[in-house]
Amino acid sequence: MSSTVTSSFRRSHDHFEPQDTDPQTQRRLRGQLEQIDYTAFASNTAVIAQVLGKSDGGKFQRLAVAAALARSRWVAEAVAITEAGSAITPEQTTRLATLRAAYEELAEVYEAMRRMVERGYLTYSSSMVTEGGNVVTR
Repeated sequence: MSSTVTSSFRRSHDHFEPQDTDPQTQRRLRGQLEQIDYTAFASNTAVIAQVLGKSDGGKFQRLAVAAALARSRWVAEAVAITEAGSAITPEQTTRLATLRAAYEELAEVYEAMRRMVERGYLTYSSSMVTEGGNVVTR
C-alpha cells in the first residue's frame, strides 16, 4: 500500500489491483471502476456546488488573508513570549498550539478549495483585478 504526504496528513492508496489476466475481465472491471469514480465526481460536484456555490478570486483572497493573519499572529505570539528570555510556560505553549492549529486549519481549507477547483468540483470565475500593484476584488 502506498501513501501520499500532503501538507499535514497522509492519504493512503489502497485501490484494488486485479490479478486476473483475462483482458475482457480487466476491461469490464476498469469500466465498473470508471463508473464508480464518475459517481464520486458527480456527487462531489453537486454537493460542493450546493454548499459553496461558485468560487472566485475574492473567496480565495479572503482565505489567503485569513491564513496569513493566523500565521502572523502565531509567530508574533512566539516572538513576544521569547522576548523575556525565560522558559515558556505550559499556558504559553497551549496558546501557541492553538494559534498554530488555527493557521494550519485555514491553510488546509485554502488547499482543499484549490483542489476542488483543480478537480472540477467547484467552478471558478476570476474577479480579481490589479490596480496600481494592488489586488482589487470586484
